[in-house]
Amino acid sequence: MRSITEELRRRMSEEERSLSDAEVWEMSEREVLRSPLTEISGPEEKAAVAEGVFNALRSELDLLQPYGEDPLVSEIMVNGPDCIFVERQGRVERVPLRFENVEELEELLRRLAGRVHREINELNPIVSARLEDGSRINAVHRSVALNGPILNIRKFPENSVTMEMLVAWGSVSREAADFLRALVRGGYNIFVSGGTSSGKTTLLNALSGFIPRDQRVIVIEDAAELRIQGIENLVRMESKKANVQGKGRVSMAELIRSSLRMRPDRIIVGEVRGDEVLDMIQAMNTGHDGSLSTGHANSPEGMLTRLETLFLSAADFPAEAIRMQLAQALDVIVHMGRLPDKSRKVLEITEVLDCREGRIRLNPLFRYEKDKGLCATGAKLQNREKGERWGVF
Repeated sequence: MRSITEELRRRMSEEERSLSDAEVWEMSEREVLRSPLTEISGPEEKAAVAEGVFNALRSELDLLQPYGEDPLVSEIMVNGPDCIFVERQGRVERVPLRFENVEELEELLRRLAGRVHREINELNPIVSARLEDGSRINAVHRSVALNGPILNIRKFPENSVTMEMLVAWGSVSREAADFLRALVRGGYNIFVSGGTSSGKTTLLNALSGFIPRDQRVIVIEDAAELRIQGIENLVRMESKKANVQGKGRVSMAELIRSSLRMRPDRIIVGEVRGDEVLDMIQAMNTGHDGSLSTGHANSPEGMLTRLETLFLSAADFPAEAIRMQLAQALDVIVHMGRLPDKSRKVLEITEVLDCREGRIRLNPLFRYEKDKGLCATGAKLQNREKGERWGVF
């Protein structure tokens, strides 16, 4: 296929590059039909080759384009030129595709990097960025990837997943969903924890749907993924990496500090993973109730430990002082996880009480049980002041 594609590229003059997609498709079919490379191929094989040639000439993702357009595919994983997987409806499967060679895959990586004004080479071996359609890419050059160039494409649905959809899918119980709605409307600071691809961003999107429509919301992300809808007074900001000269970087911490001067009612931080935790926790402790964020951890306790570690790396504070600030800032932690059947579910909803004798006390309110699903533990929310103030309890 590569030789056919290169032949077509050589034959396409500047005038021909302005042809419509239909005309380029016709050229691809004609070239495949008369190529000696496909003489012994059947009609279906020739059609597949023609589609591959067209995608290589005109499509952003080359031979991965069909999976890029498939609404059921949420992630594309390329582990070298001949090992490609996709995640479709929560299940990972290997697909019968391969790049002709390493150079063909590297060319795709260079094109994708170029679309976001970046370079990928031995000097800049890793590129992580957002494409125009909102998809997030992470590409690794073969100089540091032992099995060839690596590419991950994380796709996001055009329409946001709502809490009603999560209830219908069994990701959260109706009782817990109603409780979370009350917490968001009552201005509780909620942190969503979980492992990679556990559904944190999806749940955060669903929770944002409960924010009162008349509030001013500031959204801050490292790579824009959230799709906040229904809020008119909305500001979205995305961090920026330095250019090849090492200039122009705008950090998450800088964006959070800037957001405090924008009169926010709510601050949503897409994911906390660095020293921005210091500014976020301080914002929560200075009257910005109703803040939402996510982070990677294996449990609510693990999330608190990770936040403490990030806080320590950002400021030279005593550990007990950090725990006091975390306990005062966070009201509730919602923990997500993936089960053996690949489903994503809320596994725990726990209240952050206080810090006593150097330890943060938690009050588990809901827990997932294998045979029963997400169930109330019987414990009651102790911090009811915010909810009573907003009339939700």
